[in-house]
Amino acid sequence: MDKLLIRGGHALQGDVVISGAKNAALPELCAALLCAEPVTLVNVPRLQDVSTTLKVLRHLGATAERSESRPDEVRIDAGQLNSTEAPYELVRTMRASILVLGPLLARFGTAKVSLPGGCAIGSRPVDQHIKGLQAMGAQITVEHGYINAAAPAGTGRLKGARITTDMVTVTGTENLMMAATLAEGETVLENAAQEPEIPDLAEMLIAMGAKIEGHGSSRIRIQGVERLHSPVRPHHIVPDRIEAGTFLCAVAAAGGDVTLRRVRADHLDAVIDKLREAGAVIEAGDDWIRVQASGRMKSVHFRTSEYPAFPTDMQAQFMALNCIAQGTSRVTETIFENRFMHVNELVRLGAHIAVDGHTAIVEGIAQLSGAHVMATDLRASASLVIAGLVADGETVVDRIYHLDRGYDQMEAKLRGLGADIERIKG
Repeated sequence: MDKLLIRGGHALQGDVVISGAKNAALPELCAALLCAEPVTLVNVPRLQDVSTTLKVLRHLGATAERSESRPDEVRIDAGQLNSTEAPYELVRTMRASILVLGPLLARFGTAKVSLPGGCAIGSRPVDQHIKGLQAMGAQITVEHGYINAAAPAGTGRLKGARITTDMVTVTGTENLMMAATLAEGETVLENAAQEPEIPDLAEMLIAMGAKIEGHGSSRIRIQGVERLHSPVRPHHIVPDRIEAGTFLCAVAAAGGDVTLRRVRADHLDAVIDKLREAGAVIEAGDDWIRVQASGRMKSVHFRTSEYPAFPTDMQAQFMALNCIAQGTSRVTETIFENRFMHVNELVRLGAHIAVDGHTAIVEGIAQLSGAHVMATDLRASASLVIAGLVADGETVVDRIYHLDRGYDQMEAKLRGLGADIERIKG
């Protein structure tokens, strides 16, 4: 397995281009299953999870390929599918694979999808997906590790319904919104997630002929149509706010002056507010953010919650920053019950962290010490990279296949900013 070797102590300087959002790309690739005409996406990040999704689409019978002349462009044609089953061997590493369930069921009236895998950061139940589809008339059984779903007999189409999920669920909102686009009648999603990736998906679906209102709020209305079509223009995937936030934290920790390009500052309000509280100087325009940092930051308390509050996907990176900040901070995780697995690895680098249930108390110290550490999940791997950038000596981050699932050429981008970082091939 590949590893990263980081020699800490270098401030970051220059410009970095932020890639398209992983959490928008995956549902939008799956949304191409909803129509029989080609769909083109641009600003598609080069990630392991994207590659896995393309393999799933090909297994179903779609053509799904990157452009040779433009690597961030992907064309999907699901006009001639020959299967509605997403097997375990393809989806076991990625929880977002559940996102083929709604489109397959809505368009073909049947779907068989393996229960998904992914990062071991806590329970991510699919019961809200199932509950919502059942409210739309689907007959669903779960057996032998698979979700077996069939649309109502007769028309073979799902029925519009009012659906209130028991919790805010991003993939649940996306799956049900996609399914509702081809259902008979109106569907209302209550308690819908509001993350920026959801209105981005909705805008793509609207360009395909869907009738959607309220996306970006907690209530989304979808009036079902008989069929969707190819968008007139390629859909441009929204920038990755978590990648952007990770680079902002890296500069705040290592020091320097960096401008992020092709980014949406309005998607990062909670993160930017906390970084300013910590002492970073941040300016922003329509598609850029400049961050300047010198000396040790100040520790800041934060609590993760659903968007637009502080994102759980930035908790580990900000904890790494708190490890070398002045003062003591309290970090409370409310989304996933097992998202402190990076703590033990940060402690190996010398961090002072004590965990009590869903809260971590971080006592900032002046200097971390390089060591061999192991990534346990996607965002944990990013926190270890940030810690390695400021640690004394060499840090080796193992199992970086987690990093490759969600960051597009992270070490190359950091190296372009002056970091001493290299990939060691396994």
